Parts: sequence; structure tokens; C-alpha cells
Amino acid sequence: MNTDNYLLAQGPFRTAREIILASASPRRQMLLSSLGLDFRVVPADYKEPPIRSGQDPEHYALEMSSEKCRIIAEKNPDSVVLGADTIVVLEKEVMGKPGSREHALEMLERLQGNVHEVITGVCLRCESWQVRESFSVASRVEMIPAGQDILEAYINTGEPRDKAGAYAIQGVGAFLVSSVHGSYTNVVGLPLDRVTQALLHIKAIHAAGDNHP
Repeated sequence: MNTDNYLLAQGPFRTAREIILASASPRRQMLLSSLGLDFRVVPADYKEPPIRSGQDPEHYALEMSSEKCRIIAEKNPDSVVLGADTIVVLEKEVMGKPGSREHALEMLERLQGNVHEVITGVCLRCESWQVRESFSVASRVEMIPAGQDILEAYINTGEPRDKAGAYAIQGVGAFLVSSVHGSYTNVVGLPLDRVTQALLHIKAIHAAGDNHP
């Protein structure tokens, strides 16, 4: 294997402290792995409550990510725990995962031809380091005006079944998206730019090749 390709495959960063991803999302695992980091996956056993009446969607995403992070961090006080929660918002309404084929079609019919927001709340926590950091990232996503036959054909792929907003930008559903304003990885499920900056800031990771113990 070419040395440059090998280094690229390994990613530009290394872990300086054990990192735990408090999420079972394969998309978040893929994104974090692309940085070259070693981490454990320990999903939080937490049933997300629906958003409260009048609650700001950004605050809701932050609350969900912080609670998932807390559950895992209290059981692993020496580890840096990363929690995240991504929501799809159309006109201040949080659109969860579809409960049925009909529900998925209803969601996609509302999203198509419109601009919606994807908000990810992120929490980093380490009890022994007394680290507690939270932030949110919002991206604006514009969808093409697709017809019902196209939306039904997409639903037939099965992809929308467990996706917030009933689509996956990193999968087949990419054809529905005409533009993204802001972080693309945020729409996938983890804003890598902000997450990397935060992990570097608390010295949980370092650049590959740096002389670290």
C-alpha cells in the first residue's frame, strides 16, 4: 500500500485519553473513525421524551445530548464521553423518525421543495477532568421538489424507516438534497469541525506524529 494512502486511511489524529461515544449510530462511528481515533461505543440507555410545548428545538437537542452524555460519564469518570443528538426541524417543528410508511411520505412531502434545519446538540464530559462542554450546530438543507411517485420509490428502498426526517443525506436520499448551507457532516450526524476543535481544546486528542506520552 502507498504510504500516503496508508496515513490518510489512519486519519490525522490520535487519542490522548480514552474516548467513549455514547451513541449506537453507525454514521457517527464512521465519522469519528475517519479522524483516526480509537474509541469505545457505549450507547446510553435513554428513551428520548418528545419536545415540550414551546421548547426551542436547539435547547431540546442540547438537553438530549447532555443527558445521554451524563448517563455514560457518571459510570466512566476517567473517560471523555461524547454525546450527540441530531434533529430535523421544519418551521420550528421537530420531525422525528417515521412511525409508518404513510408517516414517512407525509414528512417527505412537507420537506420536498422547502428549506429545513438540521441541528445537532453535542456534549463532551469527563468527570475526573471536570470537563463539561456543550454546543449546537445548525445546517440549512434545501430539497428538490420531488413528486409523490419519486418519494414513494425512495420509501420503497427502506432507507427512511429509522431516519429523522425520513431521509439520509449520506445514503440513497442524497438525490433529494439540492444544497447544504453549513456543515455537511452535521447533517450526517456529527459536526466534525466543531467536535475536533473541542477535543483538541480539552487535550483529548492530538495530531498524528506529535510526540505525546
